Amino acid sequence: MSLKAFHIFFISVSALFFFLFTLWLILLNAFESTIWSTLAAVISAAIGSLLVAYGIRFVRKYKHLPVM
Repeated sequence: MSLKAFHIFFISVSALFFFLFTLWLILLNAFESTIWSTLAAVISAAIGSLLVAYGIRFVRKYKHLPVM
C-alpha cells in the first residue's frame, strides 16, 4: 500500500469516525439535552466536513501519483 493510498484511507476513516460520533452525540442529546453535547456535535460535524474537503483537495492535487 502506497503512502497516497494510506493517506486517502486514513482521511476517509477519520471523517467517517467524526460523522458517526456526531450521530451518537445527536442521539445522546435526545435523552439528556446539554449544551456540551450539542456543541460537541457541531464541532465534530465541522471537523468531519473539513476532513472531506481536505480529502477531495488531496486527491485532486496528487492525482498524477500512482496509487499502487
